[in-house]
Amino acid sequence: MTDSHDLLQVARDARGVVTLTLNDPARFNALGSEMLAALQKALDAITGDESVRVVVLAGAGKAFCAGHNLKDMAAHPDLAWYQQLFAQCSRMMLSLHKLPVPVIARVHGMATAAGCQLVAQCDLAVAADSASFATSGIHYGLFCSTPSVPLVRNVPAKRAMEMLLTGDFIDAATAKQEGLVNRVVAQEALDAEVERLVLSILEKPRVAVAMGKALVYRQRELGLDAAYQLAGQTMAVNMMDEAAQEGARAFAEKRKPGWKC
Repeated sequence: MTDSHDLLQVARDARGVVTLTLNDPARFNALGSEMLAALQKALDAITGDESVRVVVLAGAGKAFCAGHNLKDMAAHPDLAWYQQLFAQCSRMMLSLHKLPVPVIARVHGMATAAGCQLVAQCDLAVAADSASFATSGIHYGLFCSTPSVPLVRNVPAKRAMEMLLTGDFIDAATAKQEGLVNRVVAQEALDAEVERLVLSILEKPRVAVAMGKALVYRQRELGLDAAYQLAGQTMAVNMMDEAAQEGARAFAEKRKPGWKC
């Protein structure tokens, strides 16, 4: 099933894999207000659809995403306008974070400023070896404050600060080494590598994946004692689910689990 819009293409296959493709190649898929609204609408629909298993986020044209459009921003020198734009963007990023299914960034070309933020906010990322990443706002007098939020939760603090303070690009190999992306492959192998990751996730029970994603992000913000308490409770509840019960029986009986994902 495919639903195409001017700025966002939404495609869903029979497995419950939804691909969201940013579709503004002339502006390098900039995150303007209309693009953010289209993404928000799609994410809101996915949130309430229990048949969705995985989301893949991609970009059309030569780049993944160049972040916010500075021409638009320069044309609206108004504090309230800027506050609304960044609040809208933050809401969309948080929606990605709160989705009960994994989100995989499929990255090619450049991912700059809020585009780099988008990569960092996704749960997983696969990049072409020619991809490049930067929090480049500082070159134009704008510190990438909102991109810094997921960036410092992906890469070491000093590395994040170097990216934020210099705005310099890093290549895909460095992004993998620093933890910004999971896998790097040749451009022609990008779709196949994303598919390998998708297939691995689809083999797992949806309920366990959803519980696990929520737990990982919640416990990271807690102290050690509270994190262990939350993790233990999550595992206990997870174990009561029929999928985990079937998995335990299959282990004991030395067979493959026969669960309904």
